Amino acid sequence: MKTAAFSTSLAVQDLAAPRAFYEDLGFEAMGGDADQGLLILKSGPTIIGLFQGMFEQNLLTFNPGWNQNAEAQDPFEDVRDIASKLRNKGHELAQENLPEGGGPGSFTVTDPDGNIMLVDQHR
Repeated sequence: MKTAAFSTSLAVQDLAAPRAFYEDLGFEAMGGDADQGLLILKSGPTIIGLFQGMFEQNLLTFNPGWNQNAEAQDPFEDVRDIASKLRNKGHELAQENLPEGGGPGSFTVTDPDGNIMLVDQHR
């Protein structure tokens, strides 16, 4: 994937406890809405997303078209092209939301060790 921001998305039971923990480590909120059960924290280039009740397990997350500050990056590889490359190499995609014509879209894929990767394009 070319020019994709990376973060770790953590499935949490209670947003307050991990938020306090990561803030103690120097992370600061950069996005999300705690009232809706999601918070994006950042320390330097490292991004951690806290998601309460949205995922069953932790995810590796890539955001094509964004840098680590959630700023648009050009050029970038569109999520549909990434999905097509993976399918052509025999990988099974799940939870696909890939509207035709460009713009936002997403899918998940599982690596050989069972780690789930979310590719989530917002632009």
